[in-house]
Amino acid sequence: MRRKVTMQQIADMAGVSKFAVSRALSGKTGVSEQTRAYIVKVAGELGFFEASKQTAIRPGYHLRDAETSGTVLVLFPNIRYQNVENKYWGFIYDGISQKLQDNGLDMITLTQPFRDSVTKLFNPKMILGVICVGTVSTQVLLELQSMELPMVMIDHIDPAIQCDGVFVDNYFMMRKLMAMLISKGYQRFQFVGKVSYAFSFEERWRAFRDSLSEYGIVHNQLPQLMASENLNEYEGVMSIPQEELPQIFVCANDCVALSVYDALNERGIKIPTECGVAGFDNTEDAQQLVPKLTSVHVPKEAMGARAVDRLLQRVRNRDECYEKTLLLGDVVLKHSTI
Repeated sequence: MRRKVTMQQIADMAGVSKFAVSRALSGKTGVSEQTRAYIVKVAGELGFFEASKQTAIRPGYHLRDAETSGTVLVLFPNIRYQNVENKYWGFIYDGISQKLQDNGLDMITLTQPFRDSVTKLFNPKMILGVICVGTVSTQVLLELQSMELPMVMIDHIDPAIQCDGVFVDNYFMMRKLMAMLISKGYQRFQFVGKVSYAFSFEERWRAFRDSLSEYGIVHNQLPQLMASENLNEYEGVMSIPQEELPQIFVCANDCVALSVYDALNERGIKIPTECGVAGFDNTEDAQQLVPKLTSVHVPKEAMGARAVDRLLQRVRNRDECYEKTLLLGDVVLKHSTI
């Protein structure tokens, strides 16, 4: 039987005081947001938030009834570009909506930030389950977990939470993109994008580095291209001396590629003859660029639909092991690369 994780163990692992752990995990003041986030991460990795056993499906609760009259909560973080109007997240939302409609299920959509606790916004007894789209805060996820509702996360992992997840295979697809670019003769690469922004960005960055290492290509990443609060992607590209420009920019997603296009056009650098650009996600907006953007197609609507399938499966089988579902996309070569 697993021993309960103590606050002292978390404190020792995180290198902070037991007092700091107590304040961080209770949501009280007294620790910085950065320290709080790190403590929650350590606590999650140690298993502090894990329930001893998943609750069984409620007596008298039949999936047939849920599929004809149930309601699913769809949670959007509504930060930066993560919203329904976005050409990436919006298609995922459409996939969720259509699949719920096909199953006769209703939908409630909530966005962050919340002024009140999420537990005060709806009656858990009226909710079949929850689908979280993108990066939702740990605090909100823990509140949802306390309601013992089935939950599926799309394109996000949080060490404090155990639940099902749906992702595109970012690592494999970036490796495939890099192999194609290297086969075209590119040798001087730069990655563009804030890696800490999303789990998918981290996976793409890791695959980018591993690909260069595997093919023996020396790489010195320019820090200004990783983006920060003081310097965005456009400014990062604008700051590169002419003689240090790479042969190709590989962008964390198509939105980042748009900023790279703007900067290169501003500098009078021709794409792709002087500098290539590759994106990721194959969004509609990116395909309006001239020249058209090489990208990786992500089955966005399928991700949303698969999250609904996974949620219904979880409702039927509360005690099954959690699953992480990976969907494959494909590389779409266009005119922004040679």
